[in-house]
Amino acid sequence: MTALLDINRLLDELEKGLRGILTERGIEDPALIGIRTGGVWLADVIGKRLGIAEPFGELDISFYRDDFSRIGLNPRVLPSSLPFDTEGRDIILIDDVIMSGRTIRAAMNEIFDYGRPASVILATLVDLGARELPIQPDVAGSSLALAPHQRIKLRGPDPLYIELQESGQ
Repeated sequence: MTALLDINRLLDELEKGLRGILTERGIEDPALIGIRTGGVWLADVIGKRLGIAEPFGELDISFYRDDFSRIGLNPRVLPSSLPFDTEGRDIILIDDVIMSGRTIRAAMNEIFDYGRPASVILATLVDLGARELPIQPDVAGSSLALAPHQRIKLRGPDPLYIELQESGQ
């Protein structure tokens, strides 16, 4: 498992996949948006690797979650920040881990509240494949199947590393 979680290898795969998609689609000026917190850290790294000079956006999807009424408000909610217009833009949406697809659904709802993008490319460091919604990443650093008692967590921002957690940790 440790070799699968090498952060540099995962970042290399993410960068390579994104470069391929951008070239294939002829996208020259994408805007990056990271989902707090891990996606924001990744947007910073990937933006530098792709040579994107424009500041990246940050989403806090707390108010867009479909379980908001059940779990309540995250005590550290911060306002989202999109320093660009999303209308007609090609967006790269970045998160650290995709599992059920619900976080991505919430993020896309929020993005569309700002304007209608031309396209959204979904990039994630790790795909756990346990979907509850039909949402798939366009590029993932790695796909993993974890035991029910296991979770992974991106830690950072400096240095970035992935931690494998067992239930109760």
